[in-house]
Amino acid sequence: MAMESFDMVVRGGTVVTATETMRADIGVRGGTVVALAESLPAEGRVIDAGGLLVLPGGVDTHCHIEQLEANGTVHEDSFVTASASAFAGGTTSVITFASQFRGHPIGPTLEEYRRRARAAMLDYGLHQIITDPTDQVIGEELPAIVAAGIRSFKVFMTYDPLHVDDSALLRVLAAAKRLGAFVTVHCENYAAIGFLTEALLRRGMTAPKYHAWSRPAVVEREATYRAIALAELVDTPIQVFHVSSAEVAEEIARAKARGLKVWGETCPQYLTLTAADMDRPGFEGAKFMCSPSPRSAEEHERMWSMIGRGVLDVVSSDHCGYSFGGSAGKAQNGRDVPFRDIPNGIPGLAARLPLVFSEGVAAGRISVNDFVALTATNPARLFGLSGKGTISIGADADLALWDPSREVTLTNALMRHAIDYTPYEGRRVRGWPVATIRRGQVVMQDGAVQAEPGSGRFLARGPYPLIAPRGVVANGFDPVA
Repeated sequence: MAMESFDMVVRGGTVVTATETMRADIGVRGGTVVALAESLPAEGRVIDAGGLLVLPGGVDTHCHIEQLEANGTVHEDSFVTASASAFAGGTTSVITFASQFRGHPIGPTLEEYRRRARAAMLDYGLHQIITDPTDQVIGEELPAIVAAGIRSFKVFMTYDPLHVDDSALLRVLAAAKRLGAFVTVHCENYAAIGFLTEALLRRGMTAPKYHAWSRPAVVEREATYRAIALAELVDTPIQVFHVSSAEVAEEIARAKARGLKVWGETCPQYLTLTAADMDRPGFEGAKFMCSPSPRSAEEHERMWSMIGRGVLDVVSSDHCGYSFGGSAGKAQNGRDVPFRDIPNGIPGLAARLPLVFSEGVAAGRISVNDFVALTATNPARLFGLSGKGTISIGADADLALWDPSREVTLTNALMRHAIDYTPYEGRRVRGWPVATIRRGQVVMQDGAVQAEPGSGRFLARGPYPLIAPRGVVANGFDPVA
């Protein structure tokens, strides 16, 4: 008996990449795309994609999954529930975050996190959060972490107990340059937020809506400018996470115009939600609290303009879920506490792709090729995830079969996460994933997740040229050499 050429053939669909749209069948063998042709024989498992778009599986390079916190808590979404949520929304690969607790080495926490991650069903990489860049961390731990395939660091310029000052940020940027790693930055001014928060609380302005008042766009803009300036000083490429407004994006545009290696990311919440969502009775506004804060409805169009200009070229979820009910999530410090004491973050793994497709492609703001670039190709390229984010010979067979005309009302049940709400409840979207394929295996079909815990793979990342320093330093003096 002749051996089958393909394990799977996806037939009759319209294949979409960041640069091309074509009618093609896809042949898969060993989890890899091995053929693209107008017509392929029906071998192995045959998937009928007639009338559907066949997109690369989504790549979400910013999500918090089962993250360990300094207070001993763990984020509610496990690697199993988060995988189910990702698959339900057409995403097949993520990069999530390993913590460092101030005053402690990274090693034991990272080891425990990697143990938990082995239950994942999706493919995953890791960002290493750095809160305390001691000599031991810089000289001993970070080289070993990068050698293990964790090639990006995350720093926070705000939040207790996470924030780093300028001196610590420079130490991380210098270490990344020496090690060939990439730095991602949460840009908000810690002191300014503290100053505003204390002023608001003194006046009894404590409701969730005042979260937005405590961190206006100017505190994000200033920190973004400062992070870019320090990265330029050291000659280290960076990505600015979750840009919330056009005035912040303009700082990135100015940096790009100077030739700097600075990239900007945004999230669906900054294209759909507003600060007014937090102005709801009682504790209800807590459902929409994240940082930076959502801005105004008028800001959404300005953000889409920044996407159109290429200033913002990645849309991630920043999935960071805290349940509304119970005592472990948004209400972990009580329901009558001021906004300062309510955990920040909203869930969004499953909602990301449908929201961006609906608001972008279906609304006529971007092309379907732009959609693929923003949600799969660009994040994979920027973070060195080879084989991910595109459909080509030799790439992993990560696919989302997409019905561009299907209209769906978002509900929490559709999200498939462990969180008890979605901030997008009741929102109507056009465009929906009907099947998700991870490395040639159907892992979601018509909302039913079919993968096994532990079937995901750790995505080790080696060196890649995109994040190499430019070789340009002030006065020709390299402080890192």
